[in-house]
Amino acid sequence: MHDDRRLVEDRLNRVLGERIWTAVYRDAVPLRVERWNAPGEPVPVREALAAEYAPAAVGDAWGPPWGTTWFRLSGRVPREWAGRTVEAVIDLGFHPDRPGFSAEGLVHAPDGTAIKGLNPRNAWVRIGAPARGGEEVLLHVEAAANPLILGPDGFLPTPLGDADTAGDAPLYRLARTDLAVFDEEVWGLAMDLEVLGQLMRELPLEEPRRWEILRTVERALDALDVNDVGGTAPAARERLAPSLAAPAHAGAHRISAVGHAHIDSAWLWPLRETVRKVARTAANVISLMDEHPGLVFAMSQAQQLEWLRDHRPDVYARVRRKVVEGRFVPVGGMWVESDTNMPGSEALARQFCFGTRFFRDELGVRTREVWLPDSFGYSAALPQLVKLSGARWFLTQKISWSQTNRFPHHTFWWEGIDGTRVFTHFPPVDTYNSELTGHELAHAVRNYREKGRATRSLVPFGHGDGGGGPTREMLGRADRLADLAGSPRVRVESAADFFAKAAEDYPDAPVWLGELYLEFHRGTYTSQARTKQGNRRSEHLLREAELWAATAAVRTGADYPYERLERLWKLVLLNQFHDILPGSSIAWVHREAARTYAAIAEELTGIIEAAQRAVAGDVSGGGSVVFNAAPHARGGVPALGAARPVPEGPDVAVDSGARGHVLDNGLLRVTVDGRGLVTSVLDLATGREALAPGGPGNLLQIHPDLPNAWDAWDVDSFYRNSVTDLTGAEEVAVVLKGPDAGAVSVTRAFGSSRVTQVLTLRRGARRLDVDTEVDWHERETFLKAAFPLDVRAESAASETQFGHLHRPTHTNTSWDAAKFETCAHRWIHVGEPGYGHAVANDSTYGHDVSRTVREDGGTTTTVRLSLLRAPRFPDPETDQGVHRLRYALLPGAGIVDAVREGYRINLPERVVAGDAEVAPLVTVDDPGVVVESLKLADDRSGDVVVRLYEARGGRARARLGTSFPLGRATAVDLLEEPLAEAPVLDVDDEGAAFSLRPFQILTLRLTRDRPTM
Repeated sequence: MHDDRRLVEDRLNRVLGERIWTAVYRDAVPLRVERWNAPGEPVPVREALAAEYAPAAVGDAWGPPWGTTWFRLSGRVPREWAGRTVEAVIDLGFHPDRPGFSAEGLVHAPDGTAIKGLNPRNAWVRIGAPARGGEEVLLHVEAAANPLILGPDGFLPTPLGDADTAGDAPLYRLARTDLAVFDEEVWGLAMDLEVLGQLMRELPLEEPRRWEILRTVERALDALDVNDVGGTAPAARERLAPSLAAPAHAGAHRISAVGHAHIDSAWLWPLRETVRKVARTAANVISLMDEHPGLVFAMSQAQQLEWLRDHRPDVYARVRRKVVEGRFVPVGGMWVESDTNMPGSEALARQFCFGTRFFRDELGVRTREVWLPDSFGYSAALPQLVKLSGARWFLTQKISWSQTNRFPHHTFWWEGIDGTRVFTHFPPVDTYNSELTGHELAHAVRNYREKGRATRSLVPFGHGDGGGGPTREMLGRADRLADLAGSPRVRVESAADFFAKAAEDYPDAPVWLGELYLEFHRGTYTSQARTKQGNRRSEHLLREAELWAATAAVRTGADYPYERLERLWKLVLLNQFHDILPGSSIAWVHREAARTYAAIAEELTGIIEAAQRAVAGDVSGGGSVVFNAAPHARGGVPALGAARPVPEGPDVAVDSGARGHVLDNGLLRVTVDGRGLVTSVLDLATGREALAPGGPGNLLQIHPDLPNAWDAWDVDSFYRNSVTDLTGAEEVAVVLKGPDAGAVSVTRAFGSSRVTQVLTLRRGARRLDVDTEVDWHERETFLKAAFPLDVRAESAASETQFGHLHRPTHTNTSWDAAKFETCAHRWIHVGEPGYGHAVANDSTYGHDVSRTVREDGGTTTTVRLSLLRAPRFPDPETDQGVHRLRYALLPGAGIVDAVREGYRINLPERVVAGDAEVAPLVTVDDPGVVVESLKLADDRSGDVVVRLYEARGGRARARLGTSFPLGRATAVDLLEEPLAEAPVLDVDDEGAAFSLRPFQILTLRLTRDRPTM
């Protein structure tokens, strides 16, 4: 009996693949082909249409890597085809299994209007349904020769990821350019058999429905003449009809199928190619909607829709019409599908602000669901930001990639660090690129972890990563699976429809507290250090630019650079996309990011300097003032203001002797031995030694680093099995010896690389600064800096957006052990009750923290910073060259100290010629309540907007004072609109008092009291 089953299944596979699908098109006639090779980068459509084309033919090679060839296809529909459905079938030489990853095309009408995209699973263009017969056909195809970077051989280094190294050999051969009759009856038979065959294979062998389908398929195949598929297809479909009409069980799982095309804003292609991918995908979707009125399509990433608006207004206009109809649905509420681990506090808030506002203002839609299927873990700060953006729901998929532990829920309430909860769904289908196959849907049902409690899940369907979107075959499956015995019920609808039903279906869903840590892709905290450093620097420059521009506007009436700041913010937010900031894109992307960050820095520095000059006073006296953009005072300079500096603390003493070099500023005494290793950091106020016995601080270590797969993405746990301590030094010397600072320089050589570090202790500072320059030329090697600290810490506090979270330093459970590499922002803190240490940095995100018990009974807690990696895929030159970075050890630091020093190391003081002290626009009377940003309101009303948060993780009562007459203070959301559930403010003309819960974000809109004339 089982052999009989296999016989029928094998028969179905062959007949369907070799005879039925190949019979969908018949009576083909070739189109005339001409070509024009665009020089260099893509050109506007108008220019391409007017170009001089040369004769070409099927079989011609085309496309140097990243090149563009325009094909002009012309012909006439045979008159005898009148009344039949006619399509152009165009195969550019596709890799058949990689839609969105290889060659792609966009088809244009003679007037340049985009018709639809072409990819391996979607190679047709509708000419007439029905055709009149005799009509002329003229199509222009913009063909993109995108290399297949991630090919069948896996993660091999390739020069194809950069136009400068990719070469010019053609990649593709034109395979087919025909007009053909589309046989809808044969296509329908193919879909009928495919759906039933896929369902049959997923049902248990003992299930009667499986055998009923098997016999039905067998009878249908008996009715089919494989030499006359078109003529006998109706008879075969008639035999299948009863099985397709059998309704689903009343309790069948319900699937909301949401049309989608996950389009990576950059990955194995550059940003400019994504602009074209968006146009191709949107054109596809609109074309499909015209034929299938039930299609609902969700598109995230406001940046991509802005690209569409600016580069393809013809497609964008059609998209807007579908948005009004409720069928093309913006989702996500973010500028891009960003990484959420590494963007800074204000940057992640602006992702929501810019994205939500674009959808509202441009498309008239207020998004309610946050859509992040593919980011590499999710910050515990997100729930509060989701709510403050006006959204209610959250969707992710990537957590299914975790290597060690299976996430326990698919539908749940996610609680963030401040206590905010959002209703969250994690689709059990385990893909955001579903094709609605029987296997995928059966997997979703089997995998669903809420069985017996809830009944619904969501499936995003459509070709993705490189775009493409839904196809008519996917919709054909959805139609047949709407109510089919043995299958879950499938309904094509919007994500909002799903969430509303799911929340009603499962209001008492379980709660997950804290971050959604991805047990995979941990190397993304470190890969492409220049990109990460550019991001960090840009975030802090934007803070400064907004702060000082607002100060100048309020103090002097200077113009506030609204348009420039918005444009620069958008560039920074774009580069936080989850394959750019994490370092997992091709070389082209990261080289472009480096140029972008350099331009951003130059322009922001200009804005900052102009604003500071406007308020710094008279420069003729030769004096200077110091501007402090940090949220805490330092050196006699107020937070968010400027003043003449006041030296604090005794002179720094430097002593060199047999023990090495000793730096002492009255607060710390630091010893650096002859190897350049820090052997002692003594806290003079308490008499405690920061470093564990025998454990040198600032110990550089290297590990071999070849993960099993996903080179730029992954760090596998076995990397720790081999380590080399870099203890040899070429030179150790005192390079600074003065009252304000003492410094020791250490130079080391290893492998093909060289590192110079300057260890500095400054007057009045409770921190040891380490400035590092690495000329890095290692391959597949991991560089870390270790601080073994004499403190027993069961957990480490890591800064995240608007607060911090605690992660265990032990490995009690598999969940704990899996967090062997974690993300922190500007600082990480370990401590005992009443005493601890922190390590701050200016551009590092990856860290690890471990514990060992010593023979003396004490515990060593080692904090390590992940400085550099050297993966070879997808960029074979990742991180090669010179890097400059900075970090610091903070002995005896509490959480507020760590917060303060984290800002200071990232926001150096600026010395400006002048004589005026600049009072801060706002002050806060609690050091644990931190001003994250200060700007003018986006609506150009002149209101001052201040975003602050509680940083300790406890409750606070604080007062914000203003140095300008205050007319009104309003608590607002991320879009600077009044909150429906606003906290109570006690307001007078000099400020506002308020209470905050742990890690609460509060955005205040301050209206100045302008005197009447």
